[in-house]
Amino acid sequence: MMLRRLDGDYLDGIGPRPAEARPSTAEVEAAVRTLIAATGDDPAREGLRDTPARVARAYREWFAGYAVDPARLLDRVFDADGYDDIVLLRAIPMVSTCEHHLAPIVGQAHIAFRPDGRVVGISKLSRLVDAFARRLQLQERLTNQIAAALEAALRPRGVAVVIEASHGCMATRGVRQHGLSMVTKCWLGDFRDDPGLRSELLASLPLSGAGARPFGNL
Repeated sequence: MMLRRLDGDYLDGIGPRPAEARPSTAEVEAAVRTLIAATGDDPAREGLRDTPARVARAYREWFAGYAVDPARLLDRVFDADGYDDIVLLRAIPMVSTCEHHLAPIVGQAHIAFRPDGRVVGISKLSRLVDAFARRLQLQERLTNQIAAALEAALRPRGVAVVIEASHGCMATRGVRQHGLSMVTKCWLGDFRDDPGLRSELLASLPLSGAGARPFGNL
């Protein structure tokens, strides 16, 4: 997949709509009432009366990543002081939303890079995952976006991103298979070219189905 930078963001040809083009809060709440009615329930009953406003607030939180420029998260870098081995941040909690069914994607992201003179604060790696995850996503695209953003900011010797996650759309509808996790990987630079380096990294990761636990007991 070709990765390119668009409008200050690292996206695969997909960007958020401008704020002025988005529906108003009242329009969002009206849409939620329509969806509630589509279930066969009454959006005017007491238990559901405030649900449209709650959902509108929740959407602002779930999709807050559209308001974040990932490049800005990585604009402060530090001298690596000669360190050129693997930097790895494991098991970053990740919550996203599948763009096909608006169902949750829950799991963990693992980010690694080999510095070439520059490093970034580790909290920024976690924020980078969250910025891309809090959007309508495909796990494959999310994996590539994180890797591309880190490569562009640091120009390291190599970047690796591995995501393991379970998908609510698979666990709660369709085949309704629970306890499964999907793993996606993106290798850039040294991690792409050196099988031994990839093996060393994968041996350090807790890829044991942890990403499937959120839907494992349904």
